[in-house]
Amino acid sequence: MTGKGRVYIIGAGPGDPGLITLRGVQCIREADVIIYDHLVSPEILRHAGEKTRLIYAGKQGGDHTLSQWEINNLLVAEAGQGAIVARLKGGDPFIFGRGGEEAEVLREARIPFEVVPGISSAVAVPAYAGIPLTHRNHTVSVAFVTGHEDPTKGKSDLDWPTLAGIGTLVILMGVKNLPAIAENLIRDGKDAATPAALIRWGTTPDQETLTGTLGDIAQKAEERRFSPPSIFVVGGVVGLRETLNWFETKPLFGRGIVITRPEAQAEELSELLRAGGARVIQFPVIRIAPPDSWEELDGAIDRLESYRWIIFTSANGVAFFFRRLRERGRDIRDLKGIRIATIGPATASAVETLGIRVDLLPEEFISEGVVKAFAGEDLRGRRVLLPRAEQARDVIPKGLAKMGADVDVATAYRTVRSDRNAAELESFLAEDKVDVITFTSPSTVANFLGIMGPDFHLPSKVRIACIGPVTETAARRAGLPVDILQERYTIPGIVEALTEYRW
Repeated sequence: MTGKGRVYIIGAGPGDPGLITLRGVQCIREADVIIYDHLVSPEILRHAGEKTRLIYAGKQGGDHTLSQWEINNLLVAEAGQGAIVARLKGGDPFIFGRGGEEAEVLREARIPFEVVPGISSAVAVPAYAGIPLTHRNHTVSVAFVTGHEDPTKGKSDLDWPTLAGIGTLVILMGVKNLPAIAENLIRDGKDAATPAALIRWGTTPDQETLTGTLGDIAQKAEERRFSPPSIFVVGGVVGLRETLNWFETKPLFGRGIVITRPEAQAEELSELLRAGGARVIQFPVIRIAPPDSWEELDGAIDRLESYRWIIFTSANGVAFFFRRLRERGRDIRDLKGIRIATIGPATASAVETLGIRVDLLPEEFISEGVVKAFAGEDLRGRRVLLPRAEQARDVIPKGLAKMGADVDVATAYRTVRSDRNAAELESFLAEDKVDVITFTSPSTVANFLGIMGPDFHLPSKVRIACIGPVTETAARRAGLPVDILQERYTIPGIVEALTEYRW
C-alpha cells in the first residue's frame, strides 16, 4: 500500500446484525483493516474479506482495550500507510459515540474520511421493546441524553428542569447513575409515577426489559442486578409496551440454537431462526472438501452420454458435479437426454437454479424414498450416475441395482471435520445460553462428538433436534437423546418443529 488511505467511520447499528446499512456493509467489504468496538455484532464482521485485519478496540465498563488516544493514533497510522480503514462503532458514530472526536483527529492529520450513519440504539432499542418514542396521544417531544458525562468536567451540563418537562426522555449509559438521574428529574418536577423502562442488550435475543415508574425503577434495577449496556426510557409512551411488545413475544425469542452444519450452508436456517427471535450460535463441525481423487467423477463425465439418469442427493453434490463438468470443458448442454432426480426440494432448487428441470422428486426425502420413487420406472439395462459424498449409505445403488439398473457411484466431495474448538461451544454452555443443538446429517453428529471429545456430557436442559430419521438414528446410536424430530428433510420444517416444541 502506498500513499494515504482513508477511514470510514461506520455506525454498526444497535446490536441486531440486520440493522446495519447497505453502505456500511459496502465499506466493510472494501476495508483492509477493521477497528471495532465491544458492542459490534460478530455477524457484522462476517462481511469482511478473508484478508482483512480485525483489531478489537472495545471497552466494557471501565476496562479499555485501547484508550481513545491510542485508537486515534491507530486510525491515523493505518490510513497514513495507505490502508482503507473501517472504524466500526455501535449505534450511530455521531450520537454519544465519540465519532466526532475521531473525525477531528483525522481532519487534523489530513486523512480523508467518510461518516456512515448508523441506526442509533436510542431509537431502535425502545422500538424493539414496543415503546414508540413519540405518539400524538401521549407526547410530541423527545430528548436524548447521556447518563455518563465526561468525568473530567467539574459539574453536570444537564439542564434538569428543562429535561423534566420533556415528554419522552431517552437516557443512554445511565444505569450506574440511575438513582441520581431519577432523583434529579423528580426534584425538578417530573411526576414520580411517570412510566419508565430499562432495556438491556436491546435488539438482540438477550434483550431484557424492566418496567416500573420513575419513582421505583432504580430500586427494581438494583433488585434485578440490571447491568449495562442499557437504555433508560421515561415517559407516558412506556405504557404502550403492554400492547406493542412484538420482539420479546416471538416464538423462539431468547432460545440459543446451535447450528452444526457447514457455515456456507447455514444461511437459510440462520435467517429463519433469527426471524423467530432465536440466538443463533454458529458451530460448524464439518466442512466440504473436494475428493482426494477426481478419477471416478472424471470417468463418469467422460461417458456422460451413456447415462439415462443422474441422481443428486445433496446440494453439495450438485455444486461439485457441475463445477467439475465445467473444469472438464463441458456444460449443461451435455446433459441433453439425461433425466435428473433429486433427494429433496433443497437439492432440486440447486439444480433448477442452473436452468435444469428436475424430472423426479420423491415423497420421502431420504434414500429409501428415492428408491421408492423409481418403482414406476423401467431401469432394466439403464445406466444411472450417482455423484455423492465419499461416505454415504448404499441404499440407492443397491435398491436400483435390484431393479436392473447399472449404477455408477462417483465421489464428488468429502465431508471432513472442521477446525472448530470445543471451548468455543463450552463457553456458551457454561453461560447457560444453549437450548438446542441441531443436527442435519449423520456426519454432523459424528464430527460434533469428535470435536467435543470423549468427556463431553450433554447438559440436561439442552435439547437435541434432528432432520430426518437417518440423522435421528445416528444421534441415538451415539448416545444422544432426540427431543425434536423433523421427519421431512427440510430447513423450514425443522424451524417449524422448534417453534411448536413445548419448552
